[in-house]
Amino acid sequence: MKYDFAAIEQKWQKKWEEAKVFHAEDLSDKKKFYGLVEFPYPSGAGMHVGHIKAYAGLEVVSRKRRMEGYNVLFPIGFDAFGLPTENYAIKTGIHPRKVTDQNIKHFREQLSRVGFSFDWDRVVDTTDEKYYKWTQWIFLKLFEKGLVFRDTAMVNYCPSCKVVLSNEDSQGGKCDICKSDIIQKSKDVWYLRITAYAERLLSDLDTVDYLPNIKQQQVNWIGRSTGAFVNFPLCGVPDQLRIYTTRPDTLFGVTFMVIAPEHPLLQKYRSAIKNQAEIDAYAAECAKKTEFERTQLVKEKTGVRIEGITAKNPVSGKEIPIYIADYVMMGYGTGAIMAVPAHDERDYAFARKFGIDIVEVIRGGDISKEAYTGDGEMVASGFLNGLTNKKESIARMIAYLTEKGIGEEGVQYKMKDWAFNRQRYWGEPIPIVHCPHCGMVPVPYEELPLTLPQVENFVPGEGGESPLAKIASFVNCKCPRCGGDAKRETDTMPQWAGSSWYFLRYIDPLNDDALADPAKLAYWLPVDWYNGGMEHVTRHMIYSRFWHKFLYDIGVVPTAEPYAKRTAQGLILGSDGQKMSKSLGNVVDPLNVVDVYGADTLRVYVLFMGDYGSAAPWSESSMRGCRRFLDRVAALTEKVRGEGVTPALEASFHKTVKKVSSDIEEMKFNTAIAALMTLLNEIEAHGSLTKDELLTFISLLDPFAPHLAEEIHEELGCEGFLATAPWPTFDEAKTRSDTVEVAVQVNGKLRGVVPMPADCGEAEALSLAKSDEKVAAAIAGKTVVKEIVVKNKIVNLVVR
Repeated sequence: MKYDFAAIEQKWQKKWEEAKVFHAEDLSDKKKFYGLVEFPYPSGAGMHVGHIKAYAGLEVVSRKRRMEGYNVLFPIGFDAFGLPTENYAIKTGIHPRKVTDQNIKHFREQLSRVGFSFDWDRVVDTTDEKYYKWTQWIFLKLFEKGLVFRDTAMVNYCPSCKVVLSNEDSQGGKCDICKSDIIQKSKDVWYLRITAYAERLLSDLDTVDYLPNIKQQQVNWIGRSTGAFVNFPLCGVPDQLRIYTTRPDTLFGVTFMVIAPEHPLLQKYRSAIKNQAEIDAYAAECAKKTEFERTQLVKEKTGVRIEGITAKNPVSGKEIPIYIADYVMMGYGTGAIMAVPAHDERDYAFARKFGIDIVEVIRGGDISKEAYTGDGEMVASGFLNGLTNKKESIARMIAYLTEKGIGEEGVQYKMKDWAFNRQRYWGEPIPIVHCPHCGMVPVPYEELPLTLPQVENFVPGEGGESPLAKIASFVNCKCPRCGGDAKRETDTMPQWAGSSWYFLRYIDPLNDDALADPAKLAYWLPVDWYNGGMEHVTRHMIYSRFWHKFLYDIGVVPTAEPYAKRTAQGLILGSDGQKMSKSLGNVVDPLNVVDVYGADTLRVYVLFMGDYGSAAPWSESSMRGCRRFLDRVAALTEKVRGEGVTPALEASFHKTVKKVSSDIEEMKFNTAIAALMTLLNEIEAHGSLTKDELLTFISLLDPFAPHLAEEIHEELGCEGFLATAPWPTFDEAKTRSDTVEVAVQVNGKLRGVVPMPADCGEAEALSLAKSDEKVAAAIAGKTVVKEIVVKNKIVNLVVR
């Protein structure tokens, strides 16, 4: 058969679309499979081949599931709000709506031409008013339940994008969008109280099938620690400082305390502080630093001792100084820490610089040289002296604190509440009205969606206020509660909002009366398999798990977890081994590849290039190799002879069906394709195959190269679509070979590989091994002192 990929691919894509082959049927009697990929952000640059690899994994699984008789939901959509589109609009003067629509059209063309089996009737767009109506609805439900609050805080601010960023969006002191340095700025911030769900987000990881490294990243992000809250009485004022520590066993070694420069104690007792001017000057300097700069371990230690107020160590009774220092943050813990310089490196450096006492309470190091952070015997610690078990020491101290009423056991989380607003235009409006009499009032549900007004100027204000703040017709409104004059909230939601629930809307994308029909949610949830990038396993996944758990709590969704399984793909690097980037000029457009080699070649290559979870560089020569493979497959139609089974190929076919079936489930796509290549070699060596065998071959190939597989299916005179034909089965008994290759070692060194009857006995295996020419030469003139036989695998002879 001639392999005219351009004609074949266009033909079958049209046939699939017309017949709605990939349409998911709600409430079907069939067993369901919901496969989810991360929907793309439709940038102006379009997709690159990395997107194709990201979607190709579950594309293969979804096609296999259809052939296995499942009702498959495999949807796609567009996560289209966000700063890149708005920045482009500001630069060009083109409205973000128009930019978004153009980009989505281009993305859709790219995806369609690669032949993905998406259900295009369920496309969602987070910027569609009918979609973000329900994003706003969820926000109001969170607000109702006390999980939304507003606070004034020092925030991460990008002067270039003119937007407030969460800690997650400004890691390393850089803006996630433009990579500019961020600064600290005092602003009113909307927060979602995600910390209220911290324990469930952590513990429920035991109920899902995520890759181990994905689970671990979420565990680390949530950052649960167990320890104790301890109250330190203050001297000079009638108050106390409350701290949290994971090492209450070291309390006898506390020789000073440190509080954040923003700690309210400093304002509350200004009159008692004798060096207030020095304190104020230091706090002002700290306010200029980013959180990243302040919390770096390797930096010069700075701080100021508070004169006029000290603290008392609650277990030793000793009076200790209090300092302010930039490395303590109000947003972490209580904004105050106890310092044990003998056993903490940062405390040690601080104590050395400021001449503070260093008291050893764990024996094992030399504190004259450095802090000792290991375990050892407790010393200079009163009732803990002599203990060597850290857990026991901690437990005894917590019991003492509880008994004396000066502390108690506690749990803390590294994860902070989610900063949930942006001072930009292109985002979901926050549906809150500010009334001078009623306070913050939610927009009534029946008035949703609160839509973005049409504007021509998207530039945010220099002070970081939203462009919406300039539009009087949007800002000025009536209070929904009292009817008086009020003002709308002008900040918009972050891009993470729309992506925190999109998988639910796929289930019922056109519903105007509910987020989704409860019966459909009950049928499709949970998502059976979610695949995406490792860069989204913390922020996006934790945010969406939080929203889903909230919706579960209020009875909207029927499952406690959204995703039953989560896997990840590796990057496709440029041919230079670098991450694909426009600036490096190493980006590969999938349509360029489709034009030259065909969509099936691209699909096969992105899955054959290496382990699916690992990064791999692009290789044009390997691409050509995949094209040659498909050319050879197309030629198999000329080798068909009769029907039924070819005895010489029967075992190989059963083995290949078993391996490809298993490898797809384990995402070992490269070895599945390699197995098909090996089988092709055997077929060509034999010279022919039957019609039934070719049908089996193309059925296994179909998830990888569906256009060619469908064309051969039609060429063989078969009716219907191969996409919905039954998946091949295998006979386990016929996957076993009559002979096996057994490695033979002499004194641990490989001396030969000997064919043996499968499952032969030990005596026969030893006889065959010793009769091999190379093995016989290795043991000639020597005494065999030990013989080890592992059936069907290895024979090891120990000689002297």
